[in-house]
Amino acid sequence: MKKTNALKWMILLVAVSMITLPVQALAGKIYKLGLSLAITGPTSDAGNPYSKGVEDYFHFVNDTKVLGDDTIDCTIRDDQYKTDITKRNFEDFLDQGIVFYLNYSTGSTLALKKDFEEVKIPVIPASFHAGNLIDSHYIFLPIASYSAQAIGLAEYIAKHNTGDKPKVAMFIHPSAFGRGPVEDLQKAVAAGLPIEIVEVVEHGKNLDNTAMLQRLISKGVRYVISQTVQSPVATMLKDASSLGLVAKTFGEPGKLTFLGCHYTGGNDLIALAGASAENFYWTTSYIITNEPSAGATEQLALAKRYNRDAKAANSHNYTNGMMVAQVVTEVIKRTKAKGKEITKETLYDELQAMNGDNAFFPGTTVGPVTYSKTDHTGVDTLQLYVVKNGAFTSVGKPFIPEYTGKIK
Repeated sequence: MKKTNALKWMILLVAVSMITLPVQALAGKIYKLGLSLAITGPTSDAGNPYSKGVEDYFHFVNDTKVLGDDTIDCTIRDDQYKTDITKRNFEDFLDQGIVFYLNYSTGSTLALKKDFEEVKIPVIPASFHAGNLIDSHYIFLPIASYSAQAIGLAEYIAKHNTGDKPKVAMFIHPSAFGRGPVEDLQKAVAAGLPIEIVEVVEHGKNLDNTAMLQRLISKGVRYVISQTVQSPVATMLKDASSLGLVAKTFGEPGKLTFLGCHYTGGNDLIALAGASAENFYWTTSYIITNEPSAGATEQLALAKRYNRDAKAANSHNYTNGMMVAQVVTEVIKRTKAKGKEITKETLYDELQAMNGDNAFFPGTTVGPVTYSKTDHTGVDTLQLYVVKNGAFTSVGKPFIPEYTGKIK
């Protein structure tokens, strides 16, 4: 009896195996990724919509079978903008066998640079700090650096200012993220960029904007370039507006014209600053959703598909996260097309081949994404925008700052 039962069980197991093996074969491979960022805490006004853009695009890839039967499993963790938590998250992701890593802050990217080198994993951070690329082989910036953005704004000031050499102040975040472009802009000035940097202000919780703004006016400053996030910029704009110091025309004498890099602007700034954001100049490599484009249509459709509210759907940081996910997906797709196994090494090699005829046009940026062994900055092109009648609108055509090449 025991032998008969055992035989029945063996026959049953063989039958089950014959049924399940083809199913498993068709299930496809799973490519594991990790993302650590500030969904809560400081800079979460950027990190929260960024995480949604990443999450939604990878869901779209899996749901629509962009990679066939293969899928992307991206674990997203909140690190509250704390480097020690980021490091723990990264180490846990490595234990899970990730083949690509998405980081967030400037501080943690710099702190983990040696770790990335040691484990030889490609990394795309949300930080555009030019210093991320120094002594690094594995970090890839998605778009033009903060330095390039600040220099681009300064070049626009120099070209459109009237009168004497324009006096400029910088309003920056009190961190490596904020300080990043200061030295490079100073280098550009030393190389001949015709502006004068009068003062660099690091904002803090107790900064008296009224005193600062009046001091800048007394020094003859007409332009303020900001490198921080939206909240402190919105507060500064409101204070300047209440003092009657916001220029109504570009470079208006006796007033202040405000400009900012990627994380200072977008629809999120208008929501915070209201009418005080009028005439704020802003640059980034990303498209905006209130101007018609294929990328804007795709972004809004993605957000609608996954039930995001209008604030997230129209955030340039949702665009930011979506674009990074597009790049990773494209690299996996190209590697698969060559019949190669998806590993850290093959994705790294394929990423560096994304140039020339192999440039990638995601639609969410104003220029192509290009990488090579000697160039780890994705989109070199910038677009200038300005708030008019409560909405950002393009100013001129996309451009590449002239002085970024002069200070290398």
